[in-house]
Amino acid sequence: MSSIIPKYIKKYGYRERVITYTCIYARIGYKESVELLGTWNFGTHEKAERNGMREKIIEVKLIKEVKSMGGFALKLNIPGFDGMPDRLVLFPHGKLAFIELKAPGKRPRPLQEKRKRQLEALGFPVFCIDDPGQIGGIIHEITCHL
Repeated sequence: MSSIIPKYIKKYGYRERVITYTCIYARIGYKESVELLGTWNFGTHEKAERNGMREKIIEVKLIKEVKSMGGFALKLNIPGFDGMPDRLVLFPHGKLAFIELKAPGKRPRPLQEKRKRQLEALGFPVFCIDDPGQIGGIIHEITCHL
């Protein structure tokens, strides 16, 4: 199985690809050695859409929209500090916000809600996006009203 992994996984960090509706999680390490972390079978295409691929679609759209406006959508992965939002969005003139991405209809976990309250108490804006249609309004809010 490891001989087919490099074909479907991009370099640098964690990536997921659907291969006949099965997601392979792997990490590319030093000198491109591949460590298989596990697989998850989504079943049918419709089930894959519901169970995880939709959040990724929203994330890709957010990244493209932020880049088109001259900003950065940085992925947050903070070891030892769970519950942080998925992305830190930075725009020109010091505009920034934390963004949590969710699949449609999904709600943040209690720890994520706690981190949201903590960041807001420090004065940082935090948004939760669960629909691609929300992206434009939230970017407008960040760039024009913050």
